[in-house]
Amino acid sequence: MFAGLGRFIVQRKKPVLILFIIGILAAGGVGSLAFSKLDTGGYSDLGSESAKAYDYLTKKFNVQEPAAILVIDTQDRSVDDPAVVAEATALEMKVKSVANVERTISYWNTGGAPAMRAADDKAAFLFIYSIAEANDWASIEKIGKEVQAKFDGKQGNFIVHASGGGVITHAINSKIQKDLAIAESIAIPLTFVLLAFVFGTMIASAMPLVVGVSAILGSFLIIYIFTLFTNVSVFALNLITGLGLGLGIDYALLIVNRFREELHAGKSVEESVITTVATAGKTVFYSGLTVLVTMASLLLFPLNFLKSFGYAGVSVISLAVLGALIPLPALLAILGHKVDKGVVRKAGIVPKEDGRWAHTARTVMKRPIPVVIASLLVLGIFAAPITNIAFAQIDARVLPQSDPAAVASAVIDQRFTGLEGSPIEVVVPNGAGKEIEINNFLARVQGVDGIARVGQIEYFGKDVRVQVISKESSRSLDSERIIHDIRALSVPEGTLIGGAAADFTDSQDGVARALPWALGWIALTVFILLFVFTGSIILPIKAVVLNALSLIATLGAVTWIFIDGHLKWLVGDFTVTGTVDTGSIILIAVVVFGLSMDYELFLLSRIREEHLDGKSNIESVAKGLQRSARIITAAALLLAVVFAAFMTSGVTSIKMLGFGVAFAVLLDATLIRALLVPALMRLFGERNWWAPKSLQRFTLKH
Repeated sequence: MFAGLGRFIVQRKKPVLILFIIGILAAGGVGSLAFSKLDTGGYSDLGSESAKAYDYLTKKFNVQEPAAILVIDTQDRSVDDPAVVAEATALEMKVKSVANVERTISYWNTGGAPAMRAADDKAAFLFIYSIAEANDWASIEKIGKEVQAKFDGKQGNFIVHASGGGVITHAINSKIQKDLAIAESIAIPLTFVLLAFVFGTMIASAMPLVVGVSAILGSFLIIYIFTLFTNVSVFALNLITGLGLGLGIDYALLIVNRFREELHAGKSVEESVITTVATAGKTVFYSGLTVLVTMASLLLFPLNFLKSFGYAGVSVISLAVLGALIPLPALLAILGHKVDKGVVRKAGIVPKEDGRWAHTARTVMKRPIPVVIASLLVLGIFAAPITNIAFAQIDARVLPQSDPAAVASAVIDQRFTGLEGSPIEVVVPNGAGKEIEINNFLARVQGVDGIARVGQIEYFGKDVRVQVISKESSRSLDSERIIHDIRALSVPEGTLIGGAAADFTDSQDGVARALPWALGWIALTVFILLFVFTGSIILPIKAVVLNALSLIATLGAVTWIFIDGHLKWLVGDFTVTGTVDTGSIILIAVVVFGLSMDYELFLLSRIREEHLDGKSNIESVAKGLQRSARIITAAALLLAVVFAAFMTSGVTSIKMLGFGVAFAVLLDATLIRALLVPALMRLFGERNWWAPKSLQRFTLKH
């Protein structure tokens, strides 16, 4: 099949390349329409109890959460001072004049509600509500941006701090956008320099762009189609560009390297292209398929935020494989020997038949047991801190401590006893007439550790609503415990527990429920694909186990830095919260596992090819490592540079993503592929290729 594809491309190289370019440019043009449709939310489990409570509150009770919150600091004057009251009232009128603000609620217009006053009586809340729907995060973020720009800071005799969902969302998103621009300005020039060094010539170093750009532009179209049916997170764009360039580098290295091998072995340009597609092209296809099924596991999670990365991952991987199998071979067929024009480094053009990687493999295989033990000890050291890992979701603390939104959040935590702007909502449908039962329940709720106060019963027809104010931040481990404790109480029949803390808890619980299914999906599909590709039962098991060990070591390193607070001199300053963002960790884990399998296929493909050519197990491994390790190491280094640049971000979750992926790919390309794989291949010997005869008919014929 792949040889036939190679012949088709060689015979029609110019029309194939032209049609593909036209198609990708058209896809990019239409796909750019997706940018205005992307969502900044997606962190909720829409099938949860809190989601049902939210629907009840918004549709039946017409309840809103504030789009923004202002903390008005009177600077050592009482909030009840007549002059303060007059100035605060005037400021509130200005706030109401902001576009799309529907109404405001403050300490002063509620007649001095104690819950809206700071413990020291020197500051008070002003809540701002939007005319936008609660799930219209783009509009809410816009209000947050305007409110912060107009009111945060010195206002007459007041110091005003802007916080709330819209403000924090805008602060995080705008900071990420600025930081990514800086990261790209560092990574892209450095990547091009490294590409020229790795490929050896200027012409060849441009080949990753053929795959990367086609994958990125094509994915924009697919994402646009998704936006017509569901919400897609704006952060999907970051994954598309990062993976698109990363896989473009990976696959172009593999294809171009093989093309050069065949060309310099004396084959014609046409024969070289056909052989390249039949060998390296087949590897790219199966490698892409393993990464794709890994990324598809994100679709099993209930959060649209994670599903969006699934949509983006599946799209960009599919298009990267397509770009490597169609336009790249067509371009190589047109360029022919010109692919070696613009020499930068002669050694990068044609790899040695027998070099340092083969020597490394033979050295390792002479002492496989000590190498395995030493490697596992190193992985164990990296993995050890994972026992301290704890999960939460991002809040203002992911921002630099000097950021105004982070300062405002800290002021609220320090000066206000309860979180009035994000209460725990108790909804009892048809609760009228159940007052005794409800009051008994509320009395038990008041006794839950972390509850500041329980509000009064409110009636909406026959339905009942009660607001419970927590002392803990809504998106924290403490708030998760509080919600679980409340739900563990004996509750009136039909009671729904909602609000921001319950939403966070249900999201975390939803992720926890989906995780075993996602892990099972990854393990099963990857095992099947590797078995089909290699014809072995042993190799897929080893691959899954080794990649799992590499992943655990990576998560241990992430824990040591971002939970324990080490190595800030390397990754930059951040606020240590004692937790890591659940979504970011899952994304790191899935991307890392997928890329590890990518490199696994690169290596096993060449070892398998050498073994089928009649070489011994030891020589197959040595030759296979010599042929592929250079590609794997170069690809890992380039990908690490791209993601390491993310560590310049001031947003902790982006910094963590950059470190996690960079660390993992370098660990995988060195300790795993260069040491553990050849050592284990030596220990298993010919048993590496064993499979029951009854299953051998399902394997790929190389």
